Amino acid sequence: MNVLSSTALSGLNAAQARLNSSANNIANLNTPDFRRDEVSAQARAEGGVDVSVQKASTPGSDLVRDVVDQKLAAYEFKANLQVLKTARELTGSLLDTLA
Repeated sequence: MNVLSSTALSGLNAAQARLNSSANNIANLNTPDFRRDEVSAQARAEGGVDVSVQKASTPGSDLVRDVVDQKLAAYEFKANLQVLKTARELTGSLLDTLA
């Protein structure tokens, strides 16, 4: 797998983690003593991101943040799918040139 594809794949995984966490937080909005999932992403030196999910230190909800995280995840999916599409097109162009 080339660098573009692996970078985009890690971005897709990060978006999925963000979406899963925010959905879980919203589903448990009224659960007593529920501690939210919080997603953090760290850039890799070679490209892409590493994602971790931790529980919040205190119980409570943050509905606005969860809705924004869902929107952010949607944009992350679109951006990383575009990277995959471009990588595929570049590979096809390279193969056409070599043929």
